Amino acid sequence: MNYPPKIHQNNEINHIIDVIKSYPLATVISVRDNMPFITHLPLVYNEFGKLIGHIDKQNPQVPLLKDSQPVTVLFSGPQCYISPSIYTTTQLPTWNYIKVHLKGTVNAIESKEALKESIIKMTKFLEAPEHKYVLKPDNPRMLGALDYIDMFEITIDSWEGKFKLSQDKKPQDIQNARAELIRANQESIEHFLNKVF
Repeated sequence: MNYPPKIHQNNEINHIIDVIKSYPLATVISVRDNMPFITHLPLVYNEFGKLIGHIDKQNPQVPLLKDSQPVTVLFSGPQCYISPSIYTTTQLPTWNYIKVHLKGTVNAIESKEALKESIIKMTKFLEAPEHKYVLKPDNPRMLGALDYIDMFEITIDSWEGKFKLSQDKKPQDIQNARAELIRANQESIEHFLNKVF
């Protein structure tokens, strides 16, 4: 059985890293006694090829984010419903998406100085490219929060990119699906926010 279809697999590491950097909010999954622990938080891919994250010390997943324990990490790129009406050929409804699945091992970083530096670096990364806000090393709120935050790093052992983007269609239909992904994401965000806020 060939699943998922090879045409929807993109294991080009640079493409996967682009997803991680563009959509850094990750789903971090650990398992203990057959029970999953799941946390959503931003992770930064650093120059050493590791994922760096910070987590509230009170989070019940914290004990599972150390000692080289196994961890699964998911990143989600853009996604949307694709109506057959956008194609030039006869098709069925489908859903297009970009997802990244990573597996690895996680270790705690217990240095408060490393944590402080990492928070500053992550803020700088997330503020790019305008850098409207700069987190200073002597920021009192950050210094006060350091006792309540744990830092961890993930060594990636397995990379899997799932890019389902109508690649099996004719060139014009692929372009139409790409345009629909862009349009639908912009429109659905505005529509959703107008409903809930």
